[in-house]
Amino acid sequence: MPRLAVFAVVLCALAVAAAVVSFVEGSLLGIVWVLMAGITSNMAWFYVRKAKIEKAAAAARTAG
Repeated sequence: MPRLAVFAVVLCALAVAAAVVSFVEGSLLGIVWVLMAGITSNMAWFYVRKAKIEKAAAAARTAG
């Protein structure tokens, strides 16, 4: 798993935890944390997919 994807997953988990804490305390700021979790989740998927495509392209160049 690429390093940027790992960082994005960690940030996503922290954003989810912050959202839970915010909502438990009755703050609507949790909405911002939920949005941040969504963005970082998409970033993680993007970097994983990008690494998979680059790995397949490198294997195709080596094989062909």
